[in-house]
Amino acid sequence: MALSWNEIKDRALNFSKEWEHTSNEEADAKPFLVEFFNVFGISSKRVSTFEHRVKMLSSSAGGGREGAGYIDLLWKGTILIEMKSRGKNLEKAYQQAKDYTFGLKQHELPKYILISDFENFRLYDLDSSPSNSHSLEGYPKDEVAYIEFKLKDLVNNVQHFGYLLGYQKKVYKEQDPANIKAAELMGKLHDRLQEIGYTGHPLEVYLVRILFLMFAEDTTIFDKQQFQEFIEQRTAEDGGDLAPKLQELFQVLNTAKHNRFKNLDEQLADFPYVNGKLFEEILPTASFDTKMRQALLDCCYIDWSEISPAIFGSMFQSVMNPKERRNLGAHYTSETNILKLIKPLFLDELWAEFESLKDNKNKLPEFHKKLSNLKFLDPACGCGNFLVITYRELRLLELEILRTQYKNQMATSIESILWLDVDSMCGIEYEEFPARIAEVAMWLIDHQMNMLVSAEFGQYFVRLPLKKSAKIIHGDALETDWESVIPKNELSYIIGNPPFIGSRIMKQSQRDQIVKEFNHAAGGGTLDYVTGWYIKAAKYIQDTSIKVAFVSTNSIVQGEQTSLLWGLLQNKYFIKIHFAHRTFKWNNEAKGNAAVYCVIIGFYYSSPLEGCAQDGVVKRIFDYQDIKGEAHEIKAKNINPYLIDGKDILVTKRTNPICDVPEMNFGNMPADGGQYLFTDEERNSFVQKEPNASKYFRQLISAYEFLNGKNRWCLWLEDIDPNELRNLKLVKERVDNVKKIRQISSRPKLADTPHLFAQITQPKGIDFILIPRHSSENRKFIPIGFFSKTYIGSDSCLIIPNSTLYHFGILMSSMHMAWVKNICGRLKSDYRYSKDIVYNNYPWPDFSSPSRRSGGAEKSIKAIEKAAQKVLDVRLQFQFSSNGGVPNGRGGASLADLYDPLTMPAALTKAHNDLDKAVDLAYRPQAFTSEANRMVFLFELYEKYTADLFTKEKPKRTKKVTDKQNGSR
Repeated sequence: MALSWNEIKDRALNFSKEWEHTSNEEADAKPFLVEFFNVFGISSKRVSTFEHRVKMLSSSAGGGREGAGYIDLLWKGTILIEMKSRGKNLEKAYQQAKDYTFGLKQHELPKYILISDFENFRLYDLDSSPSNSHSLEGYPKDEVAYIEFKLKDLVNNVQHFGYLLGYQKKVYKEQDPANIKAAELMGKLHDRLQEIGYTGHPLEVYLVRILFLMFAEDTTIFDKQQFQEFIEQRTAEDGGDLAPKLQELFQVLNTAKHNRFKNLDEQLADFPYVNGKLFEEILPTASFDTKMRQALLDCCYIDWSEISPAIFGSMFQSVMNPKERRNLGAHYTSETNILKLIKPLFLDELWAEFESLKDNKNKLPEFHKKLSNLKFLDPACGCGNFLVITYRELRLLELEILRTQYKNQMATSIESILWLDVDSMCGIEYEEFPARIAEVAMWLIDHQMNMLVSAEFGQYFVRLPLKKSAKIIHGDALETDWESVIPKNELSYIIGNPPFIGSRIMKQSQRDQIVKEFNHAAGGGTLDYVTGWYIKAAKYIQDTSIKVAFVSTNSIVQGEQTSLLWGLLQNKYFIKIHFAHRTFKWNNEAKGNAAVYCVIIGFYYSSPLEGCAQDGVVKRIFDYQDIKGEAHEIKAKNINPYLIDGKDILVTKRTNPICDVPEMNFGNMPADGGQYLFTDEERNSFVQKEPNASKYFRQLISAYEFLNGKNRWCLWLEDIDPNELRNLKLVKERVDNVKKIRQISSRPKLADTPHLFAQITQPKGIDFILIPRHSSENRKFIPIGFFSKTYIGSDSCLIIPNSTLYHFGILMSSMHMAWVKNICGRLKSDYRYSKDIVYNNYPWPDFSSPSRRSGGAEKSIKAIEKAAQKVLDVRLQFQFSSNGGVPNGRGGASLADLYDPLTMPAALTKAHNDLDKAVDLAYRPQAFTSEANRMVFLFELYEKYTADLFTKEKPKRTKKVTDKQNGSR
């Protein structure tokens, strides 16, 4: 009686394990082939001949004899096998085997040639030539098709030897790696089913089932191409009977073999019992036509074994949205980023524990038991990427435990030694289709890991029927009680990547959720959506040892959100951070995915009453010198909400600077509907028509004009006489238009003074420093500049009157930029400089000590001023003119050009390096080695300033800008 395929697979694993170190043709070829045939339950003595002598047509005969050769094994009419020692050239061996065939009679010609060096196998199908014409003795002229695999992969290729058992040869269509093409093919099937009215929940479950079936037939869960052959051989080409046949298949897969109908079609009866709730629900019967049937078969022709379950779900989530099918990976977290989270959260610690006790056979089972009891929750699981990778890594650790535990003995049963199962993983997902995909992806990764263990121990093990599953809840994580998913006394870790939705683009319903989650605390409505997961997790883990880690946009550790979120997390819920990846650029395999800058934060509950055992855990910061590069690890004493090794300090809004420096103001806001703004051409045309208006035109400097060296003008009517305004008819017409615009605006009171800008902060007769409120994150420095009192700074900028070269030098330094990068908010990824958060909280150099007051301060200030002037001078060598970057028609580089990392002149880079040295020395004599190092120092200084540790005597104000200095800029 022929062996079952499961028995053959089990024997194949044992054979691979037993012969994995064999290498010598002369000594080992015969016993190797005897056992190879035994894998299939065939006696090689009964069907074949070893060292079969053949006559050769040339002097290339084997065996060292002229005109004769010896075939290692010949099964006449079926297969010729040629063995070589490990590492020998298989191509030459194939040519030798073909030469042998010329000495065979017609009826002896084999259909297959197998070449092997004990480690590598090549199986040539001699009937597979693309040409129908044959040479002498019936051999194809063209190149013969073959498959190639390694000994360890024999279990996955046993079906290729089905002809040995008398099975009809299967035609294996060319298989493509499962990639975007697979998603597109599934998409076509999805679209057509949707077009005929098969939609919603049934469609989602239907597609998930088909995905599982195609994966199963390519990964040894089913026989090779079992599902494909069922469609090809048991359904009509017009697709008319395909839907009921699939319904029948679903029913069979959900029925144990002993409960199936006795007269069931043999092809259906061969399918294993799957269960696992995947095929439990009775779905409406769909409807197929010829094209839909072919679309399904096209999906079958993909090699699904090439898919990693890590990308499986997200890849096919895109099926549900045609616009996203070409953007593979846009919604999934890359494996690299998942490992950045799970390794410091738990995986590194588990591996370290294993290494410490792997030689202790008594403690190893205890550790294995601990591993099997771990439970995980991803409350924004999507298609299960985090859960899949987490489970895979735990199973790899379990495999290492088993290797160590059973290295000198054979386990009695694989099933009895595998303690980890998919029910250790839980998730919550808002959309149903990815939730169902996550369940399937967990079964698939479990099967892949079972195959690894099978190969390791030489026993074929497949976990069918599916008795356990990951618990994936379809629901809104912010509305779901997480304890209803898994009680917190059973949970070990919370992981995931909650939605990236900024506060400005949230729906009102989402904003309401956040406000509710924060118990209507002040400012709750300004927080990003991801903060809801932080606060919900913090509530859930109270009085537990559960650890949490989320991937988030870096907005939650910058700007105003930081104090709002972390103030509550730390002060009310006693949350501590134990590891963090500082800002890095988010990436996956998506095409054209948006630039997103992320952080990863791991945290836990720390009891305020009796301390917390977890507080003794080594805290780790992963810092990125280049946000696109690799991280380096820093051991920390404490990680604060800005992901700095320092005390838990929160930077809050302040109306005045903490240091004795000039106050910063917003620029002037027109709120005029564009009536008071002019280009060069528009101003010239206006003045030609109304020459007396020329004295009321002032150059307006917005962030755009300043950075890009452009001109813009405004009508500045602050001091205009009413009679004169009445006589300037074109100007008055503009004023009337502004009045009308403001009367119907949200601030109608502004219509009372229509000739004035809505907000006027222009310093009276004083020059000022101007800072763009928004600047590209690509720049190493935010470009700032000096402007004379004749210029009007717009509300897209911030202005600092009474400012000096010293202030300019500090603000243009790497020290200040470190503060900006870590404290300011972001607009998308661009810096959003703020007066109340960034400038008013910035810790300027401390000149309060007696030694600094007695001369050191003045020396430092002069050094900074000198270096700052050098920066301005170098700019002028490249800029349009000497008036702060505004063009005068001579041409030149803009500040955007000068501060672009790719085009920044070497001379300007050197000037900034010299300025950095002067500024750094004003803070301390020791050099700063990194941005994180600067932030540690600045936070210590900030704490000192805000704790009022200064002496009552304040440092003297620095001198104002002189006319000479103004002229030099």
